[in-house]
Amino acid sequence: MQILMHPLTPAVCAGISVCLFLFIALKMFQQITIENKMSVEMRKNLPILFKLALPFIVNVRFIARNVNFKATREHTEKQLSMGGYADTINALDFISMRIILAIFGAIIMVFCIIQQRPLIGLILLVIMIIYPPVWIRKVIQSRHTEILGALPNVLDLLTLSVQAGKDFLASLRDIIQRRKMDALNEELSRTFHEIKLGKKRSQALRDLAKRVGQPDLTTVLNSIIQAEELGVSIGELLTIQGDMLRDKRFSRAEKKAGEAPVKIILPLALFIFPAVVIILVVPIVLQAFKTLIF
Repeated sequence: MQILMHPLTPAVCAGISVCLFLFIALKMFQQITIENKMSVEMRKNLPILFKLALPFIVNVRFIARNVNFKATREHTEKQLSMGGYADTINALDFISMRIILAIFGAIIMVFCIIQQRPLIGLILLVIMIIYPPVWIRKVIQSRHTEILGALPNVLDLLTLSVQAGKDFLASLRDIIQRRKMDALNEELSRTFHEIKLGKKRSQALRDLAKRVGQPDLTTVLNSIIQAEELGVSIGELLTIQGDMLRDKRFSRAEKKAGEAPVKIILPLALFIFPAVVIILVVPIVLQAFKTLIF
């Protein structure tokens, strides 16, 4: 029995095949784009003072390798990881750079003493010594503040995705793809990449908490890990954590608003009050001076 085929059937089948092929290719391209975005190392720029010292660190690296600097290396490595600079410079090079800056400061101080300006040399030496630790602490503080500000919104997006029926990993990938690359998104991208490479999800989240060291983020991650181990609904947990973080953020805003009047007293006394006194008193003094003379 011969089956009659409509003349348009081959064309329709070919069109459907092409559409399916393009759809699959587009999905694969999007996946490759996401993976490349997450696998690129977020190498950050170091201050110009550090860049000037980096070419000389090879000469003093043996000092930083000394066993007496073991605790310093561990502490510095943790600080660089918390600040997001672990991929830019390691602890050994950072300590070596601090030694080079101290040597530069000592040379400048000797030169200033020869020029009979020891105070300037002493100030520059102190700056060279204290600038690196102050800088890394400032970077960590700024990074933690950025993460804390973005965390409630990320939890809300994650909650909506999980409650809509998506898997936790798929929800995390979509959030990473749609958000701009800030400090939190950078850490989430690294964690997602580690999970994709085969690391257990709970271990990847523990490593994230240890790497960042932000207390609120650590609390959220520990809660997610515990909920996963106990079989509790992650959606409800994320909702509770998001509400708690918003309440904490509101409390911090109220605290800062309450501290503002106290902080403004010093600039008010040093700059505004003397200017007001000069504007009000000087004309009276000048008028009295003219009256007494003439």
